[in-house]
Amino acid sequence: MAPRYRRVAVIGAGPSGLAAAHALATEKTFDTIRVFDRRDRVGGLWHYDPEPDVFPDTTGVPANQTRTPPTSNLPAFAPSSLPDPRARSALYWELDSNVGAESMAFTHTPFPVVNSPVSIERYGHNNPSRPYSVITDWVEDLFQPYLSLVTLKTTVERVEKRGNEWVLTLRRAGALYRGKPHDYWWQETFDAVVVASGHYHVPYLPAIPGLIEASQKLPAGRFEHSKSYRKPAKYADKRVLIVGANVSAADFIQDLHAIVKGNLEVAVRGRNPALDSVYHLPNVRLHPTVKSISVSADNKTDVTFDDDTSITGIDHVLFATGYRLQYPFLNPNPTTPENRVAGFYQHVFHIDDPSLSLIGQVKAGLSFRVYEYQAVAVARYYAGRNALPLPNAEEQRAWERDRLKVTGPTNAFHAIGPDFAPYFNWFVDFAGPAAVGTDGYTLPRWDDEWAVKGLAILGLKDKYWKGLIARDQAIKSKL
Repeated sequence: MAPRYRRVAVIGAGPSGLAAAHALATEKTFDTIRVFDRRDRVGGLWHYDPEPDVFPDTTGVPANQTRTPPTSNLPAFAPSSLPDPRARSALYWELDSNVGAESMAFTHTPFPVVNSPVSIERYGHNNPSRPYSVITDWVEDLFQPYLSLVTLKTTVERVEKRGNEWVLTLRRAGALYRGKPHDYWWQETFDAVVVASGHYHVPYLPAIPGLIEASQKLPAGRFEHSKSYRKPAKYADKRVLIVGANVSAADFIQDLHAIVKGNLEVAVRGRNPALDSVYHLPNVRLHPTVKSISVSADNKTDVTFDDDTSITGIDHVLFATGYRLQYPFLNPNPTTPENRVAGFYQHVFHIDDPSLSLIGQVKAGLSFRVYEYQAVAVARYYAGRNALPLPNAEEQRAWERDRLKVTGPTNAFHAIGPDFAPYFNWFVDFAGPAAVGTDGYTLPRWDDEWAVKGLAILGLKDKYWKGLIARDQAIKSKL
């Protein structure tokens, strides 16, 4: 049986792009599978970039997220453009996974059993975390059979439907032309497109009066987003404010509470109950949300909070405030002002045209495993082998409307947990068994133990934090 779509493009060569490439290739039916990535190697954001992003120049959506071709008559060369800082990763030094290894990896290939020295010290031997370097190598190893499908150092600048085809406008940086590096622009056409580019590129900053002005007055590095955090040594003996209260903020509090000058100031909108102990670590002082920011006469940062209290003389402000969901190359762009991606059934299939799909546009989904389930379902559908049909467009829109009533219009719309079982099992039922003569496989049904093992690291962190708190209290009681 002929596939529903013969030529498929995949945008992104990180873990979700790997899931897509693997699932599509195992169907053994597509004429063309092409994977594009703007970095110089596969792995996406799981590569450590020593040089971080610069601080954003706006609290809104950044401008100029895509470039314009030099001419409408492509292919063509253009003068070499500056590197895109948003291609740099968000990894920080000694980062370990926050999802347990047994539940995070694809069902068909586990992670190697390796722990970092830091995680062993904090959480014990054989703990379920994995160093980022192990995950990076795992992704690269699994990509090896599909490298012939991958085009690197190539940015997808525009994706649009023309008739029955998807036209991708592509730009390769560093192509030599007359002895000098240029950007090379061209277009390719496909029957279907899988967007697997991730959503940890564009920092989200709260719209705080004075923030951007202060960041531009002070030397670079005084204001940072978590995407730019690298090593704690920079903050030793400095006065530091962390803005945010979720997983990244907890990591920074853990790293910095004992080495900063004075209190480690932390501004929170709300607290994640699973992380509550970290807010009580020694030397941590909590504040409500930030009301305004200004620069003092001695070139430090002054901060006023929503309860009208204030602190002065801050050396570094670190925003652990998440990311904006942005797909600027899609025409039209499906992201909303409230930071949601609209119009995709099950966060995957475009409701009006399922030849466009997203893989990885979820949160709290036990990545990377959820990418695997999404990718297998997409591959089976594109191959014309899905066991169940997609609901009609009106039923898909009703699913989106009903979900919005529960989650609201923000990126909370894309959160899967704690409702893992119905989500994962929908893809199992939809994809169905593998076709005879392919390398595909039947997705395992959801196992409640996956959630237990996936979230076990949070329990180990809580135990470690409580130990630090108890030790501090014991020391104080002896004084």
